[in-house]
Amino acid sequence: MASRRIEFVIADNPPKRLDKAIARDVPEEANLSRTRLARLIESGGVEVDGAVASDAKARAPEGAQIVITVEDAEESHIGPEDIALDVIYEDADLIVINKPAGMVVHPAPGSPSGTLVNALLHHCGADLSGVGGVKRPGIVHRIDKETSGLLVVAKSDAAHQGLAAQFERHSVERYYQAVCYGVPDANDPRLRGVRGASFEPGNILKLTTQLARHKTDRQRQAVLFEGGRHAVTRARIIEAFGAPAAASLVECWLETGRTHQIRVHMAHAGHGLLGDPTYGGKRKISPKALSAAGLVAISNFHRQALHAAVLGFEHPVSGEMMRFEAPLPEDMQALIAALRMPVAM
Repeated sequence: MASRRIEFVIADNPPKRLDKAIARDVPEEANLSRTRLARLIESGGVEVDGAVASDAKARAPEGAQIVITVEDAEESHIGPEDIALDVIYEDADLIVINKPAGMVVHPAPGSPSGTLVNALLHHCGADLSGVGGVKRPGIVHRIDKETSGLLVVAKSDAAHQGLAAQFERHSVERYYQAVCYGVPDANDPRLRGVRGASFEPGNILKLTTQLARHKTDRQRQAVLFEGGRHAVTRARIIEAFGAPAAASLVECWLETGRTHQIRVHMAHAGHGLLGDPTYGGKRKISPKALSAAGLVAISNFHRQALHAAVLGFEHPVSGEMMRFEAPLPEDMQALIAALRMPVAM
């Protein structure tokens, strides 16, 4: 397998540990994360003054000549596919995609092809410098198959490491727009009895629970109050539809990012998302509350009405703050237009 040599000198006042000194002084264009450097030391890919280094905790003297041998990234076992992508932003380190509803992010037994990763392997091609030694896009977060909206994907090891750390710290800005049954309003007495639900100033619904896989249905998540993973969702009303209001457009944002978090939290509050086959249910809406067109639009909407509308993060290489917005997709725009139609008298 082909390889490349990276040579540099340890600068003044190095950290005491070899791995930290190398991480500080390795050229930025080498695109090597701390995790990758640690693996290279472990595998004998790093030389210090001509001798192979194997102890990451060893001292790295000032002026030491470092040579790192990096094998070229292997081709991914996942095949590239020519699938159109809505690219919002792209540079050498990352790409931001507006994913359509219906597209799976990563291949799995039930979805071996036609995924976002297949499409990215074709789109990025030789631009992928490798994540963990394999030429593949670095998936640092996901959105459900039938959820549309923004995703950031790493194209290099350094970007993958930096983005993953931001998601772990919950410092990434993520706002979603959703259409739910009812109106999550602080004046609704039913919400006062929902465990884990509270309201913040500005009529913002806050849902704080734990989430874990459902005991009997492994495809679902369940709300718990012990034994699960901490999850916090906030939601505010953007627009209510109907007279009396039967549905609403809400903005949701995440403090944590658990599987199906918004969908299961909104259902727990009694405001499941329209079209959600797993958590939304078939809630009955009074035929007098909405127009005939609105009622038909709801019955014909067969995916969760959820869109990842805003994504903000610090660029993991340049340090620049980045923020992207994606408008509602056509199917949700059409649903909202129908819900706005006046009821015939």
